[in-house]
Amino acid sequence: MENIRERIVSCADRVWFCAKELLKWLALAMITGVPCGIIGAAFDLAVEHVTELRTEHTAILFLLPVIGLVIVAFYKAAKLEGVSTDDMIDCVKDGKPIRLWLLPVMFISTVLTHLGGGSAGREGAALQMGGTIGWWAGGVLHLNEHERRMAVQCGMAAFFSALFSTPLAATFFAMTIVNVGVVFYAAYIPCFTAAIIAYGVAQLIGVTPTRFVVEAPAFEPAMVVRVVLLALACAVVVHLFCFVLHSAAHGLPKLLPNPWVRAFLGGCVVVVFTLLYGSMRYNGAGMNIIAAAVEQGQALPWDWIVKILLTALTLSSGFKGGEVVPSFFVGATFGCVAAPLLGIPAGFGAALGLAGVFCGASNCVVASLVLAIELFGAQGLWYFAIVCGITYALSGYAGLYHSQLFLTDKLEPEYRIIRGHNHH
Repeated sequence: MENIRERIVSCADRVWFCAKELLKWLALAMITGVPCGIIGAAFDLAVEHVTELRTEHTAILFLLPVIGLVIVAFYKAAKLEGVSTDDMIDCVKDGKPIRLWLLPVMFISTVLTHLGGGSAGREGAALQMGGTIGWWAGGVLHLNEHERRMAVQCGMAAFFSALFSTPLAATFFAMTIVNVGVVFYAAYIPCFTAAIIAYGVAQLIGVTPTRFVVEAPAFEPAMVVRVVLLALACAVVVHLFCFVLHSAAHGLPKLLPNPWVRAFLGGCVVVVFTLLYGSMRYNGAGMNIIAAAVEQGQALPWDWIVKILLTALTLSSGFKGGEVVPSFFVGATFGCVAAPLLGIPAGFGAALGLAGVFCGASNCVVASLVLAIELFGAQGLWYFAIVCGITYALSGYAGLYHSQLFLTDKLEPEYRIIRGHNHH
C-alpha cells in the first residue's frame, strides 16, 4: 500500500514539475514571440518600403557611401564593431552575453543598407535581432544560464518566422544552427511556440507570407539522375559562395584597415558597378529576382556570380543585412539557369537550387527541407530531400557561420567535434 502511495506522490510530483516547466516555456514563447512578431513586421515593412523608395528615386543610390559612414559611426558609438550572426551562435554555445543595443543598431543599419542599394539580405539581421530579444526575455524571466541560451534560440526562431512566415523551418533552423549533427529537442516546444506566435502577430500587422507556386515533375529514375547532377553542381556553388564571402571578410579589412575608408570606398564600388551595369537588379535583397526564377523560370546566366561578388563586397565593407537571402538568390538563379541544361524545368530547378545552396551554406538539412515545403509546397519533396542531402554532405565544414560546431562527421558514421572554419 505504502509503495502505491509513494508511486502516486512521485507521479504527481513529476506531473507538477512538467507542468511548471511547460508554463515557463510558454511564458518565454509569449515574451519572445510577441515582440519578435511586432519588430519583425516593422523590419519587414521598413525594408520593403525603402526598397520601393529606392526603385522610384534611383538617385538615392548615390547616398550609399555616406550611409556606409553612418553605419560605421553607429557601430562605433554602440561599441558593437565586429558583431555578427556568429555571436548569436557563440551565445547559445557558451553563454556569451549579448548587448541590447544590437537590436536598434542592427535594425537601422540594415534598413539603411537596403535604402542605399547595398547587396544584402534580411535574415542574418533577423537572427541577430531575434537572438537579442531572446536574451532580454531570458533576463526578464530570471532564467539560468542554460535556459537563457535556449531563450536566444527562441528569439532567433521567432524573428525568422515573422519575416518569412515559415515557423517550422525557423524552429529547426534555430535548433540545428549551433551544433550540427545533434538536434536539441528540449528547445522544440518553446521555439516552435514562439515562432507560431511571431508569425501570427506579423500576419496581423500586414506581412505578406513568402510563398511560391511551383510545378514539380513526377518522381522517376531519369529525373532522379538529373536532380543528383544538379545537386552536385549546387555543392560546388556553395563552396564558391562561402569561399568568396570569407575571403572578402578577411581580405578587405587587411587591404583597407580603416573602417571609414572601407565603408565609403565599398559603397562607391557598388554605386559604380550599378551605374555601369545599367540596372538595380543586384541591389537590395532581390526577392523579385528569386520570384521570377522560381515562378517564371527566368534568370540571367551571370546572376548568381554577380550576386556572390556584390554581396561579399557589401558585407565586408561594413554594410549590414543577411547572408541567408543572398544564398536563396544565388541558389535560385543558378538552379534556374543550370536545370534546363540537364532537362529539368527551369522554375523547379530554381526551387531545388534555393533549397540546396541554403542547405549547404547553413548546414541545416531538416530546416532546409521544411523550408522547401513551407515555401513551395510538398510537391517534389523527395527531389528536395535528394538535393539537400547531397549539398550538405559535399559542402565541407566551411559554411556561412564559422562558430558552428560539427558533432558528427559529415561522411563517416562517427562522433567527432569539428569546428566550422573559414576557407583560410
